Amino acid sequence: MSPKPRALQESGILTPRIPWDIAVRNQEERILRAMATNCAEKTFVGTTIADIVGSAGISRATFYKHFANKTECFHALVEQFVDKLQHAAGEAAASENETQSARIRAATAAMLEQLAAEPESTTMLLVEAPTVDPEIVRRYRRLILDALALAIAADGTSDHLGADPELAFGRAQVLLTEYVTGGEVDCLPSLLPELIYIALLPYVGQNGALEQARLAV
Repeated sequence: MSPKPRALQESGILTPRIPWDIAVRNQEERILRAMATNCAEKTFVGTTIADIVGSAGISRATFYKHFANKTECFHALVEQFVDKLQHAAGEAAASENETQSARIRAATAAMLEQLAAEPESTTMLLVEAPTVDPEIVRRYRRLILDALALAIAADGTSDHLGADPELAFGRAQVLLTEYVTGGEVDCLPSLLPELIYIALLPYVGQNGALEQARLAV
């Protein structure tokens, strides 16, 4: 009897069958992890394609099957991590059945926990991204501020009580970045009360922001 065609042979220990799409996703995930690790260690500028493929255990040709260049890979990494942050925040907010302010506290806490859990990706997002492409920061600042304004409006609260939301975002960004560059990524969740105060100050005023910050302790 003639042997079965290779595609029809049963898989075994030495010939495992991995669906093509799973193999592709696995390769891409390895590349993104390698990018995060190298950016955290060497910065984006100092990271080379050779560094990435070496860390990922792939060939240069495989890298170029997924990404046109290092910058495109970096953008994919940013998008992936921001999606993860949004998912964590959304789940936390959805589980909170009280006020919109309580949902904002829950969502912020969840994002801080996610940032603390992935120090390399957090360094990439907060330290490297503003240098690689300032538009990244502008885009996600708008996303966060629009979501925050919508949540506050749903609570029936006055808007922009003497403070600029854009400046508030900048203050929060500086605070987070200081902790990251100081090697204190694991301490980010402790910033919840201060970040709540900064975020809500433009919308609920000083007394309202202080009240929400106390609730976040």
